[in-house]
Amino acid sequence: MNVLFSLACAMAFGLLLTRAAKLVRLPNVTAYLIAGLLIGPYCLGLMPRDTLGTVDVISSIALGFIAFSIGGEFKISNMKLIGAKSIIITFFQALAAVLLVDATLLLLGFDPSVALTLGAIAAATAPAATLMVVRQYKANGPLTRTLLPVVAMDDAVGLAVFAVSIGLAKAFAGGNVTVTAMLLDPLREIVLSLLVGGVIGVLLSVGVRFFHSRANRLSLCVCAVLLGIALSQMWNLSSLLLCMMISAVYCNLGADTNRVFEGTDRWTPPLLMLFFVISGAELDLAVLPTVGLLGVAYLVARSLGKYFGSYLGALVTRADENIRKYLGITLLPQAGVAIGMAQVAMSALPGQGPQIRAVVLCATLVYELVGPLMTKKALQAAGEIEKGA
Repeated sequence: MNVLFSLACAMAFGLLLTRAAKLVRLPNVTAYLIAGLLIGPYCLGLMPRDTLGTVDVISSIALGFIAFSIGGEFKISNMKLIGAKSIIITFFQALAAVLLVDATLLLLGFDPSVALTLGAIAAATAPAATLMVVRQYKANGPLTRTLLPVVAMDDAVGLAVFAVSIGLAKAFAGGNVTVTAMLLDPLREIVLSLLVGGVIGVLLSVGVRFFHSRANRLSLCVCAVLLGIALSQMWNLSSLLLCMMISAVYCNLGADTNRVFEGTDRWTPPLLMLFFVISGAELDLAVLPTVGLLGVAYLVARSLGKYFGSYLGALVTRADENIRKYLGITLLPQAGVAIGMAQVAMSALPGQGPQIRAVVLCATLVYELVGPLMTKKALQAAGEIEKGA
């Protein structure tokens, strides 16, 4: 089937299902995943298996821009405003989710490479779903003011943990459990990814000084992300960490960064839509029955890790009681970055990748169905949105 026809169907179904999702107040990402399932090779066949193999580049570029968007949150002036409390809570809840998922899956006897990869993915949250609820109901208060910076930083912590975990997972999957494979190779990947991303970020910040129109500056950003993705593939680096570092450096050194990031945010929605629809289309329905206990264990362990990690972090920092009680509940939504990590796992772990992606996509559907509602209820219980809203 013609590739362009398949992409047109992907966008058309994605757009149509967002209308249906809006009626039942579901996030767009849920609609995109369902659209992908419908048009994929395991349902209507409008995006056949051979077509999926030719559109991998779209997923790679979308992942680069997801990471680029996350890095833009790390402006030094913003970090100073966020404060130490939010940073400490972020690390506590992210690492608690990682460790609890790792421990639970290993105790249940699952493959170490699967446990390590899903543990790292557990750290990621979905800022868009949370922000949607906050904006829709005009939430405000100590819980909201803590929640927003935590979800902004959460994915960055997750990407760093993922870079380490995927290296360990590859060592276990390949039976090459040596000090070099488990420690030195992941460390090399992280350091080189950050270094190369930092260099490209410096070049980008210098380049924008010679171009003043929004179009030219947007083109420079696209060029930087594409270069970062290409080098990561050529040198076996983490495209997620590398692209995040590009924007982290650029947002601190570049000129007129807010307008440039606004431009990339306006340009990427169709790309991200295709990414989520393609991710849904790639889900092999035959794998779903094998998810079973693994999927349930992931959902339960991650949810408990987020809740108790947030509680402990808030306790250590002596945060408000409502933050201790309700912050973990608001951190359940999971979508783009988690799906991106699962896509990376597909190529890094060919044997375990399909099972990992099936778990993550199923978890995303559950979290995106339940997460926004839970966030709303938590904010209501904390008295930060009206109960009748």
